[in-house]
Amino acid sequence: MSEYLAKFIARCGAAARRKAAELVKNGQVKVNGRVVTDPAFSVADNVDVVMLDGTILQLPQRKYYIMLNKPRGYTTSHADKHAEHLAVELIDCPEAQRLVPAGRLDRDSEGLLIFSNDGDFIHHLAHPRYEVHKLYMVTASMPLTAAHIKRMQNGILDHGEKLHALQVTPCNEAKNTYLIKLNEGKKREIRRMLKACGAETLQLRRIAMGSLQLGELAPGKWRELTPGEVAALLKDGTCQ
Repeated sequence: MSEYLAKFIARCGAAARRKAAELVKNGQVKVNGRVVTDPAFSVADNVDVVMLDGTILQLPQRKYYIMLNKPRGYTTSHADKHAEHLAVELIDCPEAQRLVPAGRLDRDSEGLLIFSNDGDFIHHLAHPRYEVHKLYMVTASMPLTAAHIKRMQNGILDHGEKLHALQVTPCNEAKNTYLIKLNEGKKREIRRMLKACGAETLQLRRIAMGSLQLGELAPGKWRELTPGEVAALLKDGTCQ
């Protein structure tokens, strides 16, 4: 059975699918000893030998699905050489190799992160076409007016990029705190929307992705998802 090279790399857990396509285009991947730069190049498992930066890629023997409550000060990306602390280092599970995050939280944000070595699962959660919603609890430096909320839900143009919240709901539990639901988490999207409204982001915590809620998992702690939770996440979203 053959498949696109970028998809195979993602299924091996080496990178999310879009990042895998970039690696291929950058000439970092060889198939049977030859550099291939087309992400749609067809390869077959157990037939073709695929190497990324000199390392042979193989499909994982076991797939891992892990949720982490990321504290502030930890970087999601593996590629940031300047990062002092990586979120994935909090997952003490040596047998779970090549874990990739489903989306990111910036260094100053906290809350729910999902890691897996199942590339198709990560692609489903992270790609905006599947519309797996993300829910955040956000504390602003000032109250948001009805006009601010309407503007965020209608969309804010920032440096040529449209930022958009699906829903913004005041939270009665804390002052100037709101539940903000997104479809696609663009880079620092909530912080940029609040800044456009004249507010600073004091705290940002992701509390849910699709049907999965952070719940009582303590900061810095992790656990494996149950088979039922994995199945529910794969059913989440409007585009299947």
